[in-house]
Amino acid sequence: MAAPKVLISDKLSPAAVQIFKDRGIDIDFQPEIGKDKDMLLAAIPLYDGLAIRSATKATAKIIEAAKNLKVIGRAGIGTDNIDKEAASKAGIIVMNTPFGNMITTAEHAIAMMFAVARQIPEASASTHAGKWEKSKFMGVELTGKTLGVIGAGNIGGIVCNRAKGLQMKVMAYDPFLGEEKAAEMGVKKVELDELLANADFITLHVPFTDQTANILSRENIAKLKKGVRIVNCARGGLVDEEALAEALKSGHVAGAAFDVFAVEPATDSPLFNLPNVVCTPHLGAATTEAQENVALQVAEQMSDYLLTGAVTNALNMPSVTAEEAKVMGPWIKLSGHLGNFAGQVTDEPITAINILFDGEASGMNLKALTAATIAGIMKQVNPDVNMVSAPVIAKERGIQVSTTKQDQSGTFDGYIKVTVVTDKQERSVAGTVFSDGKPRFIQIKGINIDAEIGEHMVYTTNEDVPGIIGALGQTMGDHDVNIANFTLGRAAVKGEAIALLYVDEPIPAAAMDALAATGKFQQIKPLTFDI
Repeated sequence: MAAPKVLISDKLSPAAVQIFKDRGIDIDFQPEIGKDKDMLLAAIPLYDGLAIRSATKATAKIIEAAKNLKVIGRAGIGTDNIDKEAASKAGIIVMNTPFGNMITTAEHAIAMMFAVARQIPEASASTHAGKWEKSKFMGVELTGKTLGVIGAGNIGGIVCNRAKGLQMKVMAYDPFLGEEKAAEMGVKKVELDELLANADFITLHVPFTDQTANILSRENIAKLKKGVRIVNCARGGLVDEEALAEALKSGHVAGAAFDVFAVEPATDSPLFNLPNVVCTPHLGAATTEAQENVALQVAEQMSDYLLTGAVTNALNMPSVTAEEAKVMGPWIKLSGHLGNFAGQVTDEPITAINILFDGEASGMNLKALTAATIAGIMKQVNPDVNMVSAPVIAKERGIQVSTTKQDQSGTFDGYIKVTVVTDKQERSVAGTVFSDGKPRFIQIKGINIDAEIGEHMVYTTNEDVPGIIGALGQTMGDHDVNIANFTLGRAAVKGEAIALLYVDEPIPAAAMDALAATGKFQQIKPLTFDI
């Protein structure tokens, strides 16, 4: 099998390039191509992976042309230069490296806080100009001041830790921060309004989302404690820059330090040229150490995915570690088969998908198993669907997806049961993984079976009456179709019954017509599975 091919279209360190090569990846290192969209458009169909920084723009047009692309790796946190919606629809994983520049960005926020507290840039410029305006630059201490941290995740958490070392009082607003974690960090968990009213310094450490956009709006800036100083080393668009500029001019806000802006590159901003406003050109991750770390991380992550299927720091797919991939491989395969079965036997539009994880399966990475199940179902809509694009397609179609997990409840150490709901009925199928690592169907429509899964199968439903086995065997024989495995199940004597045939080749249409002509079957479905 040919080695995966990756295009590096931005500058990455030689050590990162070497990681790709050492892992057996075929590399094209063309850092100039990322700035030329026409060159990138022409080249991208050849590659399985695209490694970038911020210069390359992975637009919808680029992604549409990337017929073989499986993963885009961003060396850094921000992915504004990637059309993630287009990538998800195309089944392309988008990865970033959120941990490589955490310390660097946190340190920059602390440095910016010191700079605005002591007016260091203005004092430096004045002194360089030959002035000695010692009395002009009266600053404030950080010790004893209250720092309000908006977003106490990876970077925000480091800032909290550093601020406590500076003997600041720290309060944090983060809907995902639990009381126990806040206590462990030694910070006070508060609502946003309390933080706005009491903080002497505010620093932002949240991504730009619909929920965080303009979080320091004109309305919220009006709520700020008089004399507050604001630091933003996270993302542009979190603060209403026009309203902040007005608050700075009025003296309500004493100072601001911004590394990021609503429009970048920022050649103009309401904050420019105001006294006691420190501005830097998005330097949060700009240290030698951070640039090296994120480059090495993206090389490792992309190599792991292309070679082993391990998914790390993906923005549009559940992460699966290399260890999980080994253990979960058969269960992910089973999930896909269950979804594929349900999709193939359901003719009406599906309105809901309910997935039950029992026993051993309930302790696994349920997001990955769920994505695999949805992908199996959605293959009937789009044969090219995968674990990345399937949830997007399901959401677009208004399909409700729910999951439940429970302790071991029966004979098997664990199993997965998938129920699809339409306007007319519900259909369910369950399966497990045996000790040999092979997935099996163990229940269909509530009827217990034990069926090996093959590439080509036939599924039938009928009443439990004599002659079913004979009709199936005779018809397959008449059409030269060899049966590899034959499984029957029934709800009760003379009640509803099912049959699953595993055959060696695709079922001819004539064989299906002959089965229908017997009048013995309520439903007859040829099935195919990716084995």
